[in-house]
Amino acid sequence: MHDNLILAVAIIGVLGIGAQWLAWRFQAPAIVLMSVAGLFVGPFWAWMFGHPLLNPSEVFATGGVDAHGKAISSLLGPIISLAVAVILFEGGLNLRFHELRESGKAVMRLIFIGTPIAWGLGTLAAHYAAGLSWPVAILFAGILVVTGPTVIMPLLRQSKLGGKVGSTLKWEGIVNDPVGALLAVVVYEALRVLNAGENPLYAAGWIFVAAVMAGCLGVAFGYGLVHMFRRGWAPEYLKAPILLSGVIACYSLAEMIEHETGLVAVTVFGMALANARFASLQEVRKFKENIAVLLISGVFVILTADLTPQDIASAFNFPTFAFLFCMLFIVRPISAGLTTLGALKPKESALIGWIAPRGIVAVAISGFFAERMVADGYEDASRLTTLAFAMAITTVVLHGFTIKPIARWLGLVRVNRPGTLIVGSTPWSVGFAKCLSDAGADVILADSNFGRLRGARQANLDRFYGEVVSEGAELQLDHSKFDSVVAVSANDPYNALVCSHFGPELGRNHAFQLASQDLEEDNPRAINLAARGQTLGGRGRTYDALIRDTYRGWTFSKTTLTEGFTLENLKAKRPDADLLAELRPDGSMVFLGPSRSAKGGVGVTVISFGPETAVTEPETKDGADEAEAENADTSSTENEALPEAKKAGLLSRIKNPKSTGERSSL
Repeated sequence: MHDNLILAVAIIGVLGIGAQWLAWRFQAPAIVLMSVAGLFVGPFWAWMFGHPLLNPSEVFATGGVDAHGKAISSLLGPIISLAVAVILFEGGLNLRFHELRESGKAVMRLIFIGTPIAWGLGTLAAHYAAGLSWPVAILFAGILVVTGPTVIMPLLRQSKLGGKVGSTLKWEGIVNDPVGALLAVVVYEALRVLNAGENPLYAAGWIFVAAVMAGCLGVAFGYGLVHMFRRGWAPEYLKAPILLSGVIACYSLAEMIEHETGLVAVTVFGMALANARFASLQEVRKFKENIAVLLISGVFVILTADLTPQDIASAFNFPTFAFLFCMLFIVRPISAGLTTLGALKPKESALIGWIAPRGIVAVAISGFFAERMVADGYEDASRLTTLAFAMAITTVVLHGFTIKPIARWLGLVRVNRPGTLIVGSTPWSVGFAKCLSDAGADVILADSNFGRLRGARQANLDRFYGEVVSEGAELQLDHSKFDSVVAVSANDPYNALVCSHFGPELGRNHAFQLASQDLEEDNPRAINLAARGQTLGGRGRTYDALIRDTYRGWTFSKTTLTEGFTLENLKAKRPDADLLAELRPDGSMVFLGPSRSAKGGVGVTVISFGPETAVTEPETKDGADEAEAENADTSSTENEALPEAKKAGLLSRIKNPKSTGERSSL
């Protein structure tokens, strides 16, 4: 038993994290790969060899198993309960009230009008189509109002769907993530007290009081930890363990008040932390990214591996298909599509009425309540995990393959307009971003330091404040606005990390970083070429060199080439300039470097960085050529974020670094 338990935990961990890694590596939905992994070692292995490789009910059983292989008494319930508690705490961390207010009328309608409609229509579909009893149907429909943000975000990136539609889908998933669990808690508690023969009014009153008490407990834990962290009563290395212990303690205390109110408590706990302004919030998010991902992976593998071949066979029947049809083509279009009419354009509402992928949270919570409902005498609740699994896989696959062509057909996808994410806000990158933006490209300037973004704010550039390689950026950063990334911070290893992070998503040929001095010197301790992005600009044009030239007065220029003013003319007039990018008439943008020289051509706009000299047209032989040359766009972009006095002072230090005892490494 002991050895089996250790082996089972090892298999669950390897399969869960392995599936997450494969999902990242191949840009595939994680829920699909985790489902395949769990099904393979569970029901598929049992079908092939007569016994599953991993049977969670048997491994975690403490009182034997019944004739169907299900545990009579098991540790599986408490394990899933704690994991779901952490998952809901993570969902609460994503719910910030100021972002809900800013998310727009469409999201508010989806939450406050669409959710009750979806709950009601989903209950009818679960009862009449899937054949579930009314109590189980009401609970299950409440769970399915969620649309998982962990599933919708990859779909939005894949389809390049941004704007109001992308924002609405994203925030609906974030806000609704804990709502389904809360609805299920309310329904389950109501059924439990009614089955106990208690007075309905008394039962409703007690449920309300218990929920309020659990919510207050969550608020107390949240603001208590905020106060503790602000006062410095905990070192940095203990914050994550304290937080995890706090989630478990909060859940346990709320469960002592009333069963299943612990889910309410931990959700409110996360919301309290998310809406409290304190410096250690980033550490909280690191906790969420590490622990929650591990638990989500483990729970999903456990739930799918615990299915039997009979469960899988029962999923492929007419009631299941009828239920899926009703949820996809009746419930969602009415509850979301019609609800957002007036707040969005009809074609935008139509797309939102179709896209509603269910994720890991819906499946995990369904499995959590299925066990409890069966124990309370609702035998048909055993189908909840299978139905939730079928709903999740169907929506992820179907919506994943259709979102892009439908969005393109409706004209909701950005086309023929290049976009880039520039990571690292400096005087040089602000000027570069401003020049690209003036040339017609979508540009987002990102930095994790709010002060360094001052130049971007003054230049009125689109910007992102936060860490671009964090999981929070998956939700906050609009990936539809860029198809390339340029890392230009002062930290070369960090630039390589950014390129490695976005490379699988955008393509390695669309990830760029500045030249490295260590690389130029063939330093064996330098970052391997395979781990870096492609070099932007010329060889030796490192961060220090570019910043030095910025303070020397070099400027950015965008020059549109014509038949009378070619690339050769531009190079002749600006021989010392760095040619950084070409924006071509077909809407594409190419960043230039040692292995990607400029090609030029009529209508191509070249972005260059060089000494502040006027770019004049060449002498022409006839009036037609002269008129054409005069049409060349040769505007320059200076760095407005640098006060002249500061620029002069820094320039003097660069020219004479020894006079101040400082090294010129700006």
